[in-house]
Formats: sequence, C-alpha cells, structure tokens
Amino acid sequence: MNKKIVIINGHPNANSFNFGLAEAYKKGAEIAGAEIKEIVIAELNFNPNLQFGYQKRTELEPDLLEAWEKIKWADHLVWIHPVWWGGLPAITKGFIDRLFLPGFAFQYRENSSFWDKLLKGKTAHIITTLDQPGWFYRFYFRRPSVNQLKRSTLQFCGISPVKVSYIAIVKNSSTGMREKWLKKVENWGKGLK
Repeated sequence: MNKKIVIINGHPNANSFNFGLAEAYKKGAEIAGAEIKEIVIAELNFNPNLQFGYQKRTELEPDLLEAWEKIKWADHLVWIHPVWWGGLPAITKGFIDRLFLPGFAFQYRENSSFWDKLLKGKTAHIITTLDQPGWFYRFYFRRPSVNQLKRSTLQFCGISPVKVSYIAIVKNSSTGMREKWLKKVENWGKGLK
C-alpha cells in the first residue's frame, strides 16, 4: 500500500518560498508513489480563535472538518511553515488551537493528569524556514516553534517520530541557494521522509 501523506502549509502568503518548498516535497513524494493530500491553512475559511478554550465546544467550520479528515487519513504529516518571532504564524497556531481538540487528537482521562494519545501510528516531518542559522535558533533561542509543534502538539497527541529540518538563512538568499533547497526538499519527498 502507498504511503498516505498530508502536506500542511502554514505560511499565509501564497507567494512565499514556503509554497515552493511544499510543491517540491509533493513532487518528490509523487515520484515515490505516495498518495498526497494538501492543507493550505491560509485558504481555509475558519475563525482561528478558540474563544471558549475547552469549556465550551465551538462548532467546526466545514473547512476544518475537511482538514481533519485529511489528517485522520494520513500516515505521515509534513508541516511547512516559517518561524516568526520564534514561533508559528498566527493562522497556523489558530488552526492547531481549533482542530487538535480533546476527543479528536487526544483525550484527558477522567480524574487523572494523564491523557490518551489519539493520533498514534502517524509520523511527521516539520520543515521550517528561518532568517537565522538553524544552530543559532536551536541553541540560543531553544527553538520555541519546535517545542510547540513537535513536543507540545504532535508528540502530545501520539505522533512519533517527528523529524525537524531547517531551511536557513532564507532572507537575502540567492536563486542558486533556493534551487538547492528545493532539490533537497524534493529528495526528502522522494525518500518519503
């Protein structure tokens, strides 16, 4: 059976390099025979504000329900997003807040501090763009976006392993460097990583 991959693009600008990276990964994965579905968060019609927290369920918009079906379908989630102010773009954070809910992605146990991980059996790859060296983001800032998405969201919900790759330094990068990055990401897709 072919690997089922959902590519989740968290950049709000369709003209960004992140969209090129998503296309490169898709191209490679299709060459490898994977089944691909895509979620372009910026194209979804939804309120990113989890207005009542977990006290009261806000009805999910049709676009979020469709996105959730894609996530449930997939074996492997590829997240592509930039790092802004050390974290995820607001629209990506809102997507996670609204969709990775109790009863969907995890379930708290009654009278317990523990929870059930409802997305076990899935793997993920986070591909993130930076305007600083990846080593600097990791060691100086302690990679807050990775801690948030990898550890506090995906692994919290049972997704493992979660690979992280940095594309850096994007700001003022040459056309030649961008072409090398696109080829590298295409190869990750071919390797179904």
